Amino acid sequence: MEDLKSFTYFIEKEIAEFNFPNSPENLYEPLRYFLKLGGKRMRPILTLLGGLVFDCDIEKTKDAAIAVEFFHNFSLIHDDIMDEAPLRRGTSTIHEKWNQNIAILSGDVLLVKAYQVLSSYDADTFKKLMELFNKTAIEVCEGQQLDMDFETRNEVKIEEYIEMIRLKTSVLLGCALEMGAIVANANQNDKELIYDFGMNIGIAFQIQDDILDLYADPEKFGKQVGGDIIANKKTLLMLKAFEMSNEQQLKDLDELLANKNPIEKVSKAQQLFNEIGVHQACEIIKENYYQKALNSLEQLSVSDEKKAPLKSLALFIMQRDV
Repeated sequence: MEDLKSFTYFIEKEIAEFNFPNSPENLYEPLRYFLKLGGKRMRPILTLLGGLVFDCDIEKTKDAAIAVEFFHNFSLIHDDIMDEAPLRRGTSTIHEKWNQNIAILSGDVLLVKAYQVLSSYDADTFKKLMELFNKTAIEVCEGQQLDMDFETRNEVKIEEYIEMIRLKTSVLLGCALEMGAIVANANQNDKELIYDFGMNIGIAFQIQDDILDLYADPEKFGKQVGGDIIANKKTLLMLKAFEMSNEQQLKDLDELLANKNPIEKVSKAQQLFNEIGVHQACEIIKENYYQKALNSLEQLSVSDEKKAPLKSLALFIMQRDV
């Protein structure tokens, strides 16, 4: 989205100018390195937008936005360790470039820095921000644990999967928006509505991720198409496939999971899922959460003009192909 570029530039500038100490070098240099890897910066942008909806200048919401981005990157650093991931955005992860202990400690200090940044607000605003921030931080950890638990379970219900992605991914989007609304001193109803908008868009966002993993254009995707299938991950597509399959298709799914040939496995998954109707079924679920998000946005007590940037962002998330 062209109109988001100015917000992205603003966030990048604030992060680049953040005053991390120079010593100990092995504590702070990994953070500078990791934060330069970039990314969509979607969460801090949501905080800025969450304030602007209620006429709050981005200079007032920038510290809350930076805190959200620091927390998000802290979680990524630790996720990379747990996943033993060698790359993040095509570049070496901290534990790979340095070592695991440095990555753990650098992630820890980035979380503390997030709290430190939030302390710039007055006592009443800080209290409200901290209550929401702490609640969200715990939920993200709960979501990560559920995701790891699912790896060792034979059966996962779709409702359980949706709850996992709500906790692991979408609550932080809701939190980011509500933090902007808190700084803007929005009323309680509007704060709840903008949180619900972010949470439901977050669920739709993750479902879109699941769909793109198997159906994205390889030239645009930037990573291997079908990575979730190759790893036998219990994504919404896989869970829906088992739910919708007939007896023969269930046998085909079992054979698919046992297939060790990555290229063949992805091709057969696409054919089988198309036969079952998985793609369309997941699109319907995604659309349902998108509409829930728009319904919450519609109820905000501000003009349609003020809501327009969030509506555009929601549409962008739904239509993205990477």
